[in-house]
Amino acid sequence: MFEQLGLIGCGLMGGSFALALKRAGLVKRVVGYSKSPSTTERARQMGVIDVEAPSALLAVSGADIVLLAVPVSATEATFKAIRHLVGSNTLIMDVGSTKRDVVDAARRVLHDHLGCFVPAHPITGKEVSGVENADADLYFGKQVILTPIERTFTVQLEKAVNVWTALGCNVVKMSPQSHDAAYAAVSHLPHLIAFALINSISGQPQGKDYLSLAGPGFRDFTRIAASDPKMWRDILVANKEELLEQSNIFQNTLNDLEKLIAAANGDALEEQIDKASNTRANWRISSPKSHK
Repeated sequence: MFEQLGLIGCGLMGGSFALALKRAGLVKRVVGYSKSPSTTERARQMGVIDVEAPSALLAVSGADIVLLAVPVSATEATFKAIRHLVGSNTLIMDVGSTKRDVVDAARRVLHDHLGCFVPAHPITGKEVSGVENADADLYFGKQVILTPIERTFTVQLEKAVNVWTALGCNVVKMSPQSHDAAYAAVSHLPHLIAFALINSISGQPQGKDYLSLAGPGFRDFTRIAASDPKMWRDILVANKEELLEQSNIFQNTLNDLEKLIAAANGDALEEQIDKASNTRANWRISSPKSHK
């Protein structure tokens, strides 16, 4: 059991982590800080946190586990704000959707305490944000990707694995580079496509009429377009190299399909659709192998 969780960012992800940790009996006290005082107050009223901290630094004071649940673009500034009160045995984690930029920020700022940091990416979330949507079950049954580096302390990594496992998560370890390459393909690019599709339709003169005729397939395909704009702005920019590479591959594949349609090559088009259909039919959410 941890004595105190220092929670920086009391929104959906941070609030859900605190609630899950409390329910599992893994923490005695939660001290929280958010940039918005009203958010921190709401978190206290909901029982997500026990004490409101006036700063990120004071949220970390006395904490033996710290979670950064802030936009990835705010990671470095947050590290700078808390580094002076990070203890040698403190476990620090984040929940960011990109990892190389987060690790680079930690290298620049944490110095002697770099080994305390275990980068984490829980593969979960909602289209709605805010502490009012915090859910103790948000992480249960989900994958959590840990991306330790060469200076990560073994004991801290073990603590991180144990915490997420105790919350009912399936823990996978891989390098920050492998993580960002994979999630550019299976998460960041799909969001980019969803954003572009919605905008391409709504930007047409008849866009509203077209959208009014859309059915469940369109709803399911574009669900992620309703995601938090600021969070996804940061993610797409932070992983731009990998994302643009995946976008280029996608555009080439789309162009190939367009050529088959233009040529009325039905047999070849059906072959490509069948290939995609079989791949999707045989796909299941599962645990990827750990990568170096």
